[in-house]
Amino acid sequence: MKARIAVLGGDGIGPEVVREASVVLDAVASHFGHAFEQVEALVGGAAIDATGSPLPRGTLELCRESDAILFGAIGGPKWGPEATVRPEQGLLALRKELGLFANIRPVTVNPRLIAASPLKPERLAGVDLVVVRELTGGIYFGEKRRTATEAFDGCTYTVDEIERVVRVAGRLARGRRRHITSVDKANVLETSRLWREVTARVVADEFPDCTLVHQLVDSCAMQLIQHPAAFDVIVTENMFGDILTDEASVLAGSIGLLPSASLGGGRLGLYEPIHGSAPDIAGRGIANPYGTIMSAAMLLRFSLGLAREAAAIEAAVAAALDAGVLTADLGGSASTAAAGAAVVQAMLDRPPEMGTASDFPAEMGTASDFHES
Repeated sequence: MKARIAVLGGDGIGPEVVREASVVLDAVASHFGHAFEQVEALVGGAAIDATGSPLPRGTLELCRESDAILFGAIGGPKWGPEATVRPEQGLLALRKELGLFANIRPVTVNPRLIAASPLKPERLAGVDLVVVRELTGGIYFGEKRRTATEAFDGCTYTVDEIERVVRVAGRLARGRRRHITSVDKANVLETSRLWREVTARVVADEFPDCTLVHQLVDSCAMQLIQHPAAFDVIVTENMFGDILTDEASVLAGSIGLLPSASLGGGRLGLYEPIHGSAPDIAGRGIANPYGTIMSAAMLLRFSLGLAREAAAIEAAVAAALDAGVLTADLGGSASTAAAGAAVVQAMLDRPPEMGTASDFPAEMGTASDFHES
């Protein structure tokens, strides 16, 4: 297969972790006989410094013309909240311009890393959940205004926006344990009351084989720590999903482990770790690249349809962790480059013909889970 991948490292540790994921993708191409053209471009604070815009026109056009986007992280104290032009505006605009409305964030626990989590081991047994976060609506994209004495952020959702993301969650749940938890704040917010009504209708009409539970966001935050294994697929709005998945990262042992896929109506997707730019450790070579590498696996599966190759990366990451190649956030001393090299070596140690989807269960799902047939 030939594919073009836009590579947007961004700021802070973003370029460092993306570099390792790019090396892994090159190894996949060589090992399995593909041709991946990886084209780098600026985004976020680095783009502001070079062009004045957090999302230059050339970067947006490259993303539109590519088969998938590999993304690092953006932001830093140099471009703080008080700035008129901020790095985060580039990522929000990219999601909106490309119609990437569903953010998929899987959370599993590697047995080797149970000690890295602050939770008791018995609470982590059987944890395997996915959060489907609505990505282009809600308070992040609502009307905003500020005066000397008042600030306003509007939160708006339409029926269509809710329907389409719930359908993604429903298709995903159908390939898993068929249990959907819809998270809202319907006891207070009108947008949440609409969310609850629409979700109930879509699941009843289109996914009657799935169980639906409505849960308030504050209760969900508590249950994620007390009974995380009870969750299968969580679907929620933009801000709630942003917060809950950072909380869920403690289940896995580090926010550096969690990947994500931002998808829309077609095959183009943006793939990134859920962590931030961590400017305090940027340039030190100690950042955890595993979440970014696992994001590259999602890229192969959902945008390129290469389930065998995606499964090979996932198995190689598991092998590297099992071998004790742990970065500082996981209690080890491995460098960013050493972690990436361990993944490549583990993958190359297994012949390509053995790296089939049936050999490595696709815990993150398949392409059909996220796209209309």
